[in-house]
Amino acid sequence: MSGAADHGQFVTLLTPDGRVQLGQVDAVSAGPDATVTGEGALIGLVGDSGLDPLGTFPFGSAQIFMADPSMIDLVYASADATLNVGSILGADNVSARLIPKRFNRHTFWCGQSGSGKTYALGVLIEQLLIRTRLPMVIFDPNADFVRIGDLSTHGEAAESAEEAALLQSRDIRVLRPDGTDGADPLLVRFTELSMPSKAAVLRLDPLTDRAEYNELLHFERTIGSRTPEDIIPKLLQSESAAARALAARIENLRLIDWELWAGDRVSVTDVIRERPDATVLDLGGFNHPDEYLVVALSVLDELWERREERKPILIVIDEAHNLCSPEHNEPLDVAVRERITQIAAEGRKFGLWLLLSTQRPSKVASGILSQCDNVAVMRMSSPADLGELAVRFGFVPADMLARTTGFRQGEAFFAGGFVPAPTLATMRTRLTVEGGADVRVPLRADGARP
Repeated sequence: MSGAADHGQFVTLLTPDGRVQLGQVDAVSAGPDATVTGEGALIGLVGDSGLDPLGTFPFGSAQIFMADPSMIDLVYASADATLNVGSILGADNVSARLIPKRFNRHTFWCGQSGSGKTYALGVLIEQLLIRTRLPMVIFDPNADFVRIGDLSTHGEAAESAEEAALLQSRDIRVLRPDGTDGADPLLVRFTELSMPSKAAVLRLDPLTDRAEYNELLHFERTIGSRTPEDIIPKLLQSESAAARALAARIENLRLIDWELWAGDRVSVTDVIRERPDATVLDLGGFNHPDEYLVVALSVLDELWERREERKPILIVIDEAHNLCSPEHNEPLDVAVRERITQIAAEGRKFGLWLLLSTQRPSKVASGILSQCDNVAVMRMSSPADLGELAVRFGFVPADMLARTTGFRQGEAFFAGGFVPAPTLATMRTRLTVEGGADVRVPLRADGARP
């Protein structure tokens, strides 16, 4: 073989009859006598019309060469991979591209703190906005994507002008608590929540708290668009002890102090029904720790309730452990996790597709993780995490996955249906402003740290 192969390397194989196939090295090992052996997969037969994935054939012997850039590019061009997320590791002049139509499957996006996971996710969101018409709702706990519509001055020159124009033409809505920084307010209409969701907000059990639950069940039919603050006086006017107990519960939980209630104003579900190209929900600025869960539950309930309309939407959940951790067992946590689990198991055929981003696979409930057919992994130094990823995603070449331990910031590994072959890549520069960049260490005037 000409050159030294490594995991993920693309190679060309020339058989004695002159036919050329393109392959990829999955694993490389050295024997005791210094010989090098490898394992890999055939990708396609190279012909005058391009790459034919169905034309591969067995062979007894072949000359093996490192694939040149034009050969590598055939892999992505033949699969209609148009989402340019970066460049191939070891082949910087070849774009690493994902297949847009394959986001009709659930995707898991993973990387330890400092790997560039959220920045890279921003690159992907930009490309989806530019190259597709797939609407997105983005659960954004750290305000990382609130400026996804603001162009940066650091975009790459090659395609940035065309891409910038496409981005600026997209309908991007940003909703933030209390309308922060001129954004629209992020509001929920209490009466639009499903009955189980209302019960979760009020911490009501249908059996243990059966009298209050039943009171709410009947009372909700007459409360229109009122907020909890408006509901209390009507409950207190009732002769029913259960109604007065329900009023006391609302006051004790201080629901009337929550800032997210829409009343007659525009709610988050009103916005999502309009299907903007992207709806960014800044979940991190609420004063009460449960408010972001109510927002998530409201949106997920709405999408599930309207699933039969079969209008595709990508549900992007950054820091997904906040919404679907297996360890959180308060009523609202459980309600949100169960809805996400339901969407993961049954939502795909209705056009409800998840993209879950987190630091460790163990932070996401296994029933959700097991439904993901696409995976992106950035730097992962924990052997336990790598082992779990290998078990959960059996289609991922283990030796290629192991390379993630040595990744630098911004390097990523893609596998699954949304990429034509397992791909090691360096992410490109974002075209838009990152909303939640890391805080830098302050320096003295002479450049030294204080």
